[in-house]
Amino acid sequence: MSYKSEVSTTVTRNVPDFDMKTGNVYESLVVIAKRANQIASEMKEELNSKLSEFNSSTDNLEEVFENREQIEISKYYERLPKPTLIAIQEFTDHKIYFRNPSKENQSGQ
Repeated sequence: MSYKSEVSTTVTRNVPDFDMKTGNVYESLVVIAKRANQIASEMKEELNSKLSEFNSSTDNLEEVFENREQIEISKYYERLPKPTLIAIQEFTDHKIYFRNPSKENQSGQ
């Protein structure tokens, strides 16, 4: 999955807006945190796979510092918004599917 820097980093958010979907602010934050962890893991995998192309056991120190393409890839990922900001945006845009099995069990009994 490719992430773009379309998420704004400084946005004032209303806390009550977070509990509209779940009925509980803390439950919403758990959903956002779990999604942020998923995004961080995906981004790390993607970065590692791109940087693995540059791994070689014969590189000397000068070659590592002179590899501009590797530096550009790293800078691109540094400029991306943080996984938490992406997760919050996805949550507020209703792009995250979640469910609470304990609530489902209570309502089903």
